[in-house]
Amino acid sequence: MSGAETIIPRHVAVIMDGNGRWALERGLERTEGHREGRRATQRFMREADDRGIGYVSLYAFSTENWSRPELEVEALMDLIEGALVAELEELCRNEVRMYWSGRREGLPAALQRALDGAMAATADNQGMVLNLCVNYGGQVEIADASKEIARKAVAGELAVEEIGPETVQEHLYVPELPPVDLLIRPGGDLRVSNFLLWQIAYAEFYVMPGYWPSFTGEHLDAAIADYNRRQRRFGGLVLTE
Repeated sequence: MSGAETIIPRHVAVIMDGNGRWALERGLERTEGHREGRRATQRFMREADDRGIGYVSLYAFSTENWSRPELEVEALMDLIEGALVAELEELCRNEVRMYWSGRREGLPAALQRALDGAMAATADNQGMVLNLCVNYGGQVEIADASKEIARKAVAGELAVEEIGPETVQEHLYVPELPPVDLLIRPGGDLRVSNFLLWQIAYAEFYVMPGYWPSFTGEHLDAAIADYNRRQRRFGGLVLTE
């Protein structure tokens, strides 16, 4: 997608949904859908980088996903770990800096090491920022931020009167992230699924036709084109002559 008048959203977030349904509709195991979803994620990262998107947040595993069958959860853990190891060289070659949003509790030690290793290896990269959300929940993130703010207030490190939206932002998992401009949801569902609840306060939503494994660059172009047709008022008014 090109053109001087096209506004590229700075921060794009994706709920990578529909992998299992994609597989079942083709008579495959759900795990095959997750593997195909990984390939779609690779395509998305390259397409997003090509279009100059500065920040990408990907919902890889939620705090609610633990309720899925044990074998599927184990497969997802292995898939995320394997992807981090296999794709680290490409991330570094493309100057992608990776952050991890989520809780450590419950994650396999090997996956924690892979996440920590990827963050350390990409820490000095100067290109697109990838915020990978693993064992993540928006409500949990806000609760964790609130507990740390409360601890500082009790310890006298922070006055209650000083607490505002900026204080919460400073205590999120990745405070450096700007607000989400565009949230892409494949799979047909019309809900935010506890994803980046603080960061999407004024995000524009785009429902991608089809499931995540079917993602192509054309889907991203359509989402950006739709984003450019929106009037972002942030609670105010757009005054015209």
